[in-house]
Amino acid sequence: MKISHNFDAGAIEVVDLADPQDIRLRLRADNAADFRQWFHFRLQDAAGVALRMVFENAAQAAYPDWNGYRCVASYDRRNWFRIAATRYEDGRLVVEHTPERNSVYYAYFEPYSHERHLDLLGWAEMSPFAQVRSLGSTVEGRDIDMVMVGRPGPTRQPVWIIARQHPGETMAEWFVEGLLERLLDAADPVARKVREHAVLHIVPNMNPDGAIRGNLRTNAAGRNLNREWRDPDPLAAPEVAVVRQTMMDSGCALFLDIHGDEEMPYVFFSSAAEVPAFTAELARRQALFVDALLAASPDFQTEHGYLPGRFGEELLSLASKWVANHFGCVSLTLEMPFKDNANLPDGQCGWSAARSKRLGGAMLNAVLRHLQGG
Repeated sequence: MKISHNFDAGAIEVVDLADPQDIRLRLRADNAADFRQWFHFRLQDAAGVALRMVFENAAQAAYPDWNGYRCVASYDRRNWFRIAATRYEDGRLVVEHTPERNSVYYAYFEPYSHERHLDLLGWAEMSPFAQVRSLGSTVEGRDIDMVMVGRPGPTRQPVWIIARQHPGETMAEWFVEGLLERLLDAADPVARKVREHAVLHIVPNMNPDGAIRGNLRTNAAGRNLNREWRDPDPLAAPEVAVVRQTMMDSGCALFLDIHGDEEMPYVFFSSAAEVPAFTAELARRQALFVDALLAASPDFQTEHGYLPGRFGEELLSLASKWVANHFGCVSLTLEMPFKDNANLPDGQCGWSAARSKRLGGAMLNAVLRHLQGG
């Protein structure tokens, strides 16, 4: 029996692999920061063997509320399922599974590989409605890519959508994939109207270094990019610096920052209602946008979300809060669950890549409502 993790987004520490009924593991920290939660590894030569895997330091995870969480697994890296026998007890995450094949992958959530990221960019580049631009380079020299849909014009509003500032929140890039698939569909009337009204600047992965390294929240320099927007460091957080400057050049009439939440089993928005520049008119337009997404997707809800004051003095260092305050536009952070959507639970897959993609497509309805005068 063997465990490996030396691949794109691989991350785990193996303590003891001698006993299949007591495989001892540890969550590995981000490469330059003390955040740990993401895991992704391959286990081989255990077909038909009853495994008991224990993540010994689960209580030291960045978000230690594991209740309701189920590990994901795949034999082919394409079809992922949840392992029902996942539980949190005595500060440890325990996963029990009997693999059907000799090679099985386990992960915190369905991974979104760098190869798939490049494939998405290549596919978008071939669309007559889109072009791909490199805005700059990451700490480790990887491209910071943006898909631009539509061409600037006096009547076209600049819309910005960014994803995966926190690299372990892979559902965010799955969301963008679903949004782009609909947005670039020549036969979709909603997409056509959105393209007529807007120029969309879409950054599918803000943090490719962290994604490849298997980090949960930080880039290669250990920076949480969603705390860099007030005054981004061009050396330690170039990802934010170049995107922010491009946004300053283009303007912004609507901003969406796509994330995942480790603990809350719901899809919800974190709004910018607490920023100094938030006005009654902005509140009205935000409410119309929220209502449009409620109508478009039953997966979305407004009853559960973050409590006011959650971000304290950090408020204006967060992307959606800084953008709302600077541009005076509707600016929202979308959160999707790592666990399941408690309002519409799925016993087989929980919240998944497929559901993230469907939500991305549904978001276009709310975007169109906003562009038409929401």
